This record gives sequence, C-alpha cells and structure tokens, in this order.
Amino acid sequence: MAQLIKQGNVTVDTWKTLEIGEGETPETIALPAGDVIFPLAVWLARRNEIVSCHKRIGLLLLPDDKVEEIAADLEYFVVVAVHFPKFVDGRGYSTAALLRQRYHYQGELRAVGDVLHDQLFFMQRVGFDSYALKDGKDAIHAIGKGFAPFSETYQASTDQPEPHFRRRTA
Repeated sequence: MAQLIKQGNVTVDTWKTLEIGEGETPETIALPAGDVIFPLAVWLARRNEIVSCHKRIGLLLLPDDKVEEIAADLEYFVVVAVHFPKFVDGRGYSTAALLRQRYHYQGELRAVGDVLHDQLFFMQRVGFDSYALKDGKDAIHAIGKGFAPFSETYQASTDQPEPHFRRRTA
C-alpha cells in the first residue's frame, strides 16, 4: 500500500480509488460507499448519481484526461488525484498547474502512481499538496530529502508566482 504524505507528515489514507475491472464499464460498475476517488470516465457517465449518493467525492485524472472536461465541476471534488504512470511522464505537472492556476482549484491535489522522493519538490511547486509514494518507498526519507533540494528557485511557479529577479529587487 502506498504511503501518503500530507502537510509534511505520513498520514493514513482514508480514500479508496475505484478501479474499473475487466468486463466492467463506467456505466455498470458498482459505486462503493464512503470516500471514493472516481476515475474521470465514471464521473462523466454517472455524475448525477455520484453527487446524490456521496458527500465527499474524489476524482482520478489519468495523463490523457482533459482538465477542461471537469473545470465546471471542480466544486464537487474534495480531492483530485493525478496519476503518474511512469517517473518520466511529466503530463501530471501540467495538469496540476492548470488546476491551480487557470481553474483555481482549492481542494487537495494528490500525486499518485509512480511517485518518488526526487519529484516532490517539483510537484509541490506546481500545486500538489499530498503525495502517495510508490509502493516500497520510504516516506520519512522522502519528507527529509524530497522537499528542499534547492535553497532558492529562479522560475515563477504556482507556489512562488514571482521569479527570483523580481523577488531580489523588491
């Protein structure tokens, strides 16, 4: 089971992610009770049913999913999980930046999948605030080494809108 880092601490993950199994479709899959992170396909197919049955709703975005499809629905999501299928796949960074900067999503933004401590600093810069580390990785090591590999940043980003040269002259 992945270890969840949230607010700089290892925490228990109370959310379950709905997985579409073989022979199931978004329209026919059983919707579990409780805090559930729904894949985008299920959300799009059964939005009204999910809203009427769940108090806390999460959404799972895969690399090919378009944020624009759910921009008007962001108010429903307590957590949006962005999946990183491979360490080298950077599309999730763009998804996070769009959610935070363009669509002003204020809820929990969680990185899931192939998440390693080397990525945490950069994920935090684009707006992630929780991280489900890849199975087998040490969360204590990740917290200690992953968030501050650099003493200063030069580029503007979600967590620091001003570039270094503007901060330096202010």
